[in-house]
Amino acid sequence: MTTMTAAQPRMKGYPGYRLTADRVPETAREARQLARVALAVWGLNDNVEPAALVMSELVANAVRHAHGPKVRLAVHRPAVDRVYLAVTDRAPLRLPELRTPDDDDAHGRGLLLIDDLADRWGYDLLGPVRARSAKRVWAELKVLPG
Repeated sequence: MTTMTAAQPRMKGYPGYRLTADRVPETAREARQLARVALAVWGLNDNVEPAALVMSELVANAVRHAHGPKVRLAVHRPAVDRVYLAVTDRAPLRLPELRTPDDDDAHGRGLLLIDDLADRWGYDLLGPVRARSAKRVWAELKVLPG
């Protein structure tokens, strides 16, 4: 069973929410819910399901490829026409790589889906250059202001 702290709103700047959750498959459900609630609060109902799907795929990648017991989830609205979705994990050397899986591959389609749904996506390495401690994989979606 996943253990999650309550979502914390951004205290300064643009609106957003973040939370820390266990790095387990069940956290994808919590990530989808975070995206759905945030976008509904912002009146972006037409964009709820694409954002929820992107968050779910970001979490699935962190669960499969990262290390450590926890991930940090974030849903922000840095501009009236953009939503930023991110998952931070403790595997700075395991970088996301867009690839085309073989038809019989059981995995490897998540980033293709993110690439299709997002306006842009990428990652940030966190911590000092000589001792990276984490990475944040993110996606931005263009949204129609509500």
